[in-house]
Amino acid sequence: MEGEMVSGVVGTPYYVAPEVLLGRDYGEKVDVWSAGVVLYIMLAGFPPFYGETAAEIFEAVLRGNLRFSARVFQSASASVKDLLRRMLCKDVSRRFSAEQVLRHPWVANA
Repeated sequence: MEGEMVSGVVGTPYYVAPEVLLGRDYGEKVDVWSAGVVLYIMLAGFPPFYGETAAEIFEAVLRGNLRFSARVFQSASASVKDLLRRMLCKDVSRRFSAEQVLRHPWVANA
């Protein structure tokens, strides 16, 4: 199944990647997106894309406006913020693969 493309909208609103919501074919990078959401939540205590309803969450995901609140992320390194930007990149062609995530200095030096 490696490299196989899938289609159909599935997933929990906070964790679903934009390409899934847009009805596009998708691959492993949707999992990188979801892992980026998990990492963000672990660091901040809340999801990167928020809404009161599933529809609002989906709209926020599609906007993909990733922010790092100075108050919340004041002690977070530039390296982890860089990794999050690369994992939560709306442009699938620019989003990191799982292998690239593992080679990122923040992960590799942990």
